[in-house]
Amino acid sequence: MATLDQKSPNVLLQSLCCRITGKSEAEVAHQFQYAVRVIGSNYAPTIERDEFLVSEKIKKELLKQRREADAALFSELHRKLQTQGVLKHRWSVLYLLLSLSEDPRKPSSRVGNYGALFAQALPRDAHSTPFYCTRPQSLALSYGERSAGLSGSVGTSGISSLGVYTLNGPTPTPQPLLAGSDFHVKVNEAALVRDILYVFQGIDGKFIKMSAQDNCYKIDSKVVLCKSLRDTSSRLAELGWLHNKVRKYTDARSLDRAFGLVGQSFCASLHQELKEYYRLLSVLHSQLQVEDDQGVTVCTESSLTLRRLLVWMYDPKVRLKTLAALVDFCQGRKGGELASAVHAYGKTGDPQMRALVQHILSLVSHPILNFLYRWIYDGELEDTYHEFFVASDPNVKTDRLWHDKYSLRKSMIPSFITMDQARKVLLIGKSINFLHQVCHDRTPPGKITAASKSADTPKDAAELLSDLEGAFQEKIDAAYFDTSKYLLDVLNRNYLLLEHLQAMRRYLLLGQGDFIRHLMDLLKPELVRPATTLYQHNLTGILETAVRATNAQYDNAEILKRLDVRLLEVSPGDTGWDVFSLDYHVDGPISTVFTRECMGHYLRVFNFLWRAKRMEYTLTDIWKGQMCNAKLLKTMPELSGVLHQCHILASEMVHFIHQMQYYITFEVLECSWDELWNKVRQAQDLDHIIAAHEVFLDTIISRCLLDNNSRSLLNQLRAIFDQIIEFQSAQDSLYRSALEELSLRLQYEEKKRQREEEGQWGVTAEQEAEEKKRIQEFRETIPKMRSQLRILTHFYQSIVQQFLVLLMTSSDESLRFLSFRLDFNEHYRAREPRLRASIGATRGRQLSNI
Repeated sequence: MATLDQKSPNVLLQSLCCRITGKSEAEVAHQFQYAVRVIGSNYAPTIERDEFLVSEKIKKELLKQRREADAALFSELHRKLQTQGVLKHRWSVLYLLLSLSEDPRKPSSRVGNYGALFAQALPRDAHSTPFYCTRPQSLALSYGERSAGLSGSVGTSGISSLGVYTLNGPTPTPQPLLAGSDFHVKVNEAALVRDILYVFQGIDGKFIKMSAQDNCYKIDSKVVLCKSLRDTSSRLAELGWLHNKVRKYTDARSLDRAFGLVGQSFCASLHQELKEYYRLLSVLHSQLQVEDDQGVTVCTESSLTLRRLLVWMYDPKVRLKTLAALVDFCQGRKGGELASAVHAYGKTGDPQMRALVQHILSLVSHPILNFLYRWIYDGELEDTYHEFFVASDPNVKTDRLWHDKYSLRKSMIPSFITMDQARKVLLIGKSINFLHQVCHDRTPPGKITAASKSADTPKDAAELLSDLEGAFQEKIDAAYFDTSKYLLDVLNRNYLLLEHLQAMRRYLLLGQGDFIRHLMDLLKPELVRPATTLYQHNLTGILETAVRATNAQYDNAEILKRLDVRLLEVSPGDTGWDVFSLDYHVDGPISTVFTRECMGHYLRVFNFLWRAKRMEYTLTDIWKGQMCNAKLLKTMPELSGVLHQCHILASEMVHFIHQMQYYITFEVLECSWDELWNKVRQAQDLDHIIAAHEVFLDTIISRCLLDNNSRSLLNQLRAIFDQIIEFQSAQDSLYRSALEELSLRLQYEEKKRQREEEGQWGVTAEQEAEEKKRIQEFRETIPKMRSQLRILTHFYQSIVQQFLVLLMTSSDESLRFLSFRLDFNEHYRAREPRLRASIGATRGRQLSNI
């Protein structure tokens, strides 16, 4: 077994630790190796400052066992260090042991029983020599020593409050160097270099400290320095302030889980940059260590000076400034918004700065690209901290999945992703989820579109970001076209989307002419009755009869079973014509296109078209009545004037309704339908179909005078329709009276003829007088009929004139052209002065436009 003299200093030091802690060598081996590494390199900082700290556990054990140390072991350790040529390190070793033996809860008792041991272990020439924290003349604190409780930034417990130790007795006493003293201290450049290296790491130096009031590092006012050194030191100290700013942000945000994956990636990128910064500081500390080892006491050509530091730290300072500015700009941002902020800083002409920001952006955008690829290839959205630009609402039901469940968070769209790309990304994932949840399609996403290589690493993300308009765009476009095409194929093949669209045109927009006409003929006896006497099952039976009797029977059974009858809300005085409506039931995936709002629009348009169709049907009945009764009533010349008046008014009404029907059928419905069908055939995704369908409905509602801007026009048109119904009633009443009178006259003539054939007088005087009286009474009713028709004609023409004035002042060019067709012979213009003014203003406006 080796004797005490044969043991190395490391073995002695380990034995000392074992004796102090009362543990075996195996138990303290790990902590001892760590402590020796700190002692062996007084200045050598590693990547993280925490690595220089001596284990708190060891310190606590030292405090418990500090009174049981062996003085002989200290003396032997000092002797071995001196004899083996490492005497210059003994101060570090002993000073470290002294710091470890301190009780932090009692700052005044910095040196206990171990102080006496140190005093005995020191050589006689050292007892009277004060040592400072500078080398080689005095003992400088390493990173580990400062972190063990001797940093100047910890107030009274740091070296700034101790200053000088003189070990002339068994218990050294602290003597302050600067704090509380009235004299000035002259500091050489080498001491400032050592202080600056600590400041670079955000640690207060002996002479340079952080000023909380001014928020910057300042040189102590009692330190005597020339202006050049003071200015150079201040410029170098700015790196410490920048370092603290970045470090404070990373330390605060790294523990914030709500900061999200993008934020953590940003912090990781900042840590990487600080790691490179620490590596440079390690090189500078090593250079200083070499100078200490060589015993350099004066500045030489190769020594570390403030001016050389200023040159060497120029690039790191620029990088730290960029990081600090980036930290300021990114405050309060997260997710895609944070990525946009980083991307904005890359738009600079400085290639080094641009490369730095691009590197950070590749790390920050990596989680976003992972979100994106997971969404477009699998339809999965796992965004716990709401960082991705696609948002999901879990409360939305399946029937509203396409419209409401998924949306874009515009604030989270990174600036390097365009709005068109973001929209495509949203549609891709939405289409996949729509296929699975609404269409119940179990096709794996991998068979819909081939998944390309994702951004597995930040390097892959950087490659994609460097080619946003190339490879990145191609990936999104490929997934978009494949997924959208497959979705449209499923809707058209399995759910007959286009067939349903055509059924809406044929039935709800009255495109199936033979069916609508036959349905009206069958419904007429029912619809003339009061609305309260109608029964839906009776009307449904009539509908089925009309389907079987027309070409509608050849439609798909899936289409016909959705066609139904609907009765609107009944108002007092309504007839069946006012409350009858066709309905079309939609459900499943097609309800995404034919939403409740859309079906409401279809219902409004159907009611308008049905009413206009009824006017055409009514005028047809009026014309048939006139044609059938014209020959019969020739024998009643007194009715010629009234019948002529009826024919003229009926002709006006027929012309008006024919022009309106032409406008509605061809200029509105057919033109709009042609545009819709072309857009649907060219649609690349479901959103294009939905948008085209909504534009189609909005167009026909606007041009059929059903929107809010055309309310006055619609009211006038309904008033015209009411006048047509009233005219039908008036003419029917006229014809009933005339036909009844005609029937009585024919009966009279027939009786007269029969009596004459029998050889009797045809009529008696009384019968003849009675006949003349009845005829006279009928003739007296004719002026009343004529005045009634005159009043009806006046009201009708005045309403039409007002309608034409409104058409002429409309902003819609097609409505203005409609007014020209309605008054092609300027019949109404001659009666209405406002029409002449409107036409003149319109022509003037057209000429000015030309």
